[in-house]
Amino acid sequence: MKSYVLRLSALSFLPLPLLVVSAFANSANTVNLGTAGSYAVLAGSAVTNTGSSVLTGNLGVSEGCAVTGFPPGSASGTIHKCDAAAAQAQRDLTTAYNSAKGLSPTMTLTGKDLGGMTLTPGVYFFASSAQLTGTLTLNNLGNPNALFVFQIGSTLTTASSSSVVFSSSLKDSNVFWQVGSSATLGTGTTFEGNILANTSITLTTGASIGCGSALAMNGAVTLDNNVIGGGCGGSKWVVPEPGTLGLLGAGLAIVAGAGRRKLHRALVVINTP
Repeated sequence: MKSYVLRLSALSFLPLPLLVVSAFANSANTVNLGTAGSYAVLAGSAVTNTGSSVLTGNLGVSEGCAVTGFPPGSASGTIHKCDAAAAQAQRDLTTAYNSAKGLSPTMTLTGKDLGGMTLTPGVYFFASSAQLTGTLTLNNLGNPNALFVFQIGSTLTTASSSSVVFSSSLKDSNVFWQVGSSATLGTGTTFEGNILANTSITLTTGASIGCGSALAMNGAVTLDNNVIGGGCGGSKWVVPEPGTLGLLGAGLAIVAGAGRRKLHRALVVINTP
């Protein structure tokens, strides 16, 4: 009987290796925005708006303090001007930017226009600038958490009326544009993804970001009758910080509890006359 109990106890911990592997795999396949994930717009120096821009999420600036054009622009969250929350969001943005930049590329697209392409999840590298003229289609293969990262050495520019679309109705909040200098979305562009720019971001008249955000580390974010955020089909998913340890800890607690219950039941059976 003792050997049976020992075997039962050991079996209860068999899921642990799978849990550990799963935790590290999930952590490795994400770019964690941290607190910056709650911002529709985050700037380093200033946020300037013309017209009735609509932001779903927080609006922030740090280390600068200037926010102009709100109202008539509106943000569903809180406006943070050079406060502790905005400073923390900028630190988290820097971490996310470096994480995205450090991923190993799946494909090099230097010198190619993204217009007309259909891409599956992966990491796409541009040594210098990236251009979108027309429509870029993202096929997330039915996984709304699939990771798309665009590593752009200098500028990101879209032509007027260009678009980024998903091939299915599943919106994907894990699309990241890591931009080495500045990003400019042309008039009427409909865009998807989180723009992480080292310098500045400009959305010209009527440009929009459906499931995503405009996050600038050092420069300004300039808006003109734009809509940003609110297009993810639900709450924007952000990986907990630190994700791996949190998942591992919770999993260990569940498995340990289950193991104790199994062992207790086995001892009850053994000791029952």
